[in-house]
Amino acid sequence: MPTSSQPHASDTSRGSSARWLILAAIGTGTLMTALDGSIVNTLLPILRQQFNVGVATIEWVVTAYLLAASSLLLSFGRLGDLYGHKRTYLLGFVIFVLSSMTCGLAHSATALILSRSVQAIGAAMLAANSPAILTKNFPPQQRGQALGLQSTMTYLGLVLGPSFGGWLATHLSWRAVFYINVPIGTLALLLSARFIPEDRNHAPQTAFDWRGAVLFALGLFALMLGLNRGHTWGWGSLSTLATLILGLLGLSAFVWAELHTPAPLLDLRLFRDLTFGGATLSAVLNYVCLYSIVFLMPFYLIEGRGWNAAQAGAMLMAQPLLMAFLAPLSGTLSDRVGTRWPSVLGMALLTVGLFGYAQLPADASRWRIILNLALSGSGIGIFISPNTSALMGAAPRERQGTAGGVMSTARNLGMTLGIGIAGALLNTALARQGEAGNLFTAIHFAFSRLTGIGLLATFITIGRSRLERE
Repeated sequence: MPTSSQPHASDTSRGSSARWLILAAIGTGTLMTALDGSIVNTLLPILRQQFNVGVATIEWVVTAYLLAASSLLLSFGRLGDLYGHKRTYLLGFVIFVLSSMTCGLAHSATALILSRSVQAIGAAMLAANSPAILTKNFPPQQRGQALGLQSTMTYLGLVLGPSFGGWLATHLSWRAVFYINVPIGTLALLLSARFIPEDRNHAPQTAFDWRGAVLFALGLFALMLGLNRGHTWGWGSLSTLATLILGLLGLSAFVWAELHTPAPLLDLRLFRDLTFGGATLSAVLNYVCLYSIVFLMPFYLIEGRGWNAAQAGAMLMAQPLLMAFLAPLSGTLSDRVGTRWPSVLGMALLTVGLFGYAQLPADASRWRIILNLALSGSGIGIFISPNTSALMGAAPRERQGTAGGVMSTARNLGMTLGIGIAGALLNTALARQGEAGNLFTAIHFAFSRLTGIGLLATFITIGRSRLERE
């Protein structure tokens, strides 16, 4: 059975300039979705005032998008495998652009939440199929570089989003934040339609596993809903526990169904390959650490140090900027020396950064904070591209969309777990200290436990690297 590390004949004949035009098309779409996600997060206070609703209601503008996209990633990756990645990818653009228009036209919080849910369907189609398109159209010796440059577009979107969104909302309207997706998305759609080649599944055609798709969507939706809302409902509340249990039962039923289906949505044999399974688990833990930092450091800087949001935001930009700079360099390096040691080095640096956060005193200098942000940002930037390359390279060619869905699901699950774990650790530490609780002590407690997660991820990456065949 051919794997993605064995290029198809059409891939090897495709010129270098054509491949970079494909990357430009994918990168434009990646930048658009990253901008949209980071911009909307900054709009929540404005939207709450505009629609005159509570915080719990307006949070669903973000939560509905996250849950819908995460639940559908695997299904759309598999649909791409069966019916063509380009076709699914282009449909994702159409849905994303049209729903962005309805978001901008929304005249109630409910309408906006519904439009964001539809927008998430398009985003899931894009996220699940873009790694597969790059992997199929770039030879193994350039795969890491291509995936690294795609990661750079993601990080640039995350960096530019808050300031760009703030400018649009201030000088135009919050609606412009959604309307801006229309010209960017249309450009990306035209580039993709023109330069991404048609692809066909060369394996025997099989039916789509609707039972598996429904079980996975419902199970992951419930699990991520419980993790996402646990801090609001209370981690020990009946609502949280029931939702988490329902999610685990749904995912368990999904696994059982996949083992008894001749053409499963997710071929669980993929995880027998220790490269694929190890890279997936490492990715989840890496994103847990990343989003724990994103959650905890604003508390340290704003509530602990008394900085304003602008000062804290400018300081925190050091991390994604380094991620954006190092991701393509690390990807290029992994094409030459293999994915093993760049992945290990990246996770080790991130773990050192987590340990550094656990030692930050209340009066730490700006340079010491920047050093920690640089360490963690460097580690994440170095890790992501080679780990993604290893995961995609381990999947058979006819399962590239599924692998892309697994990768994107790992990212979203890690993000949700990271915020949930960091919030639980912080609240636990503060509760133990009582009313006189010290925020810095609680943050140190949280980061010391997260350092353990970083160590675990490092050892998993080392173990996967030793067994990886390149």
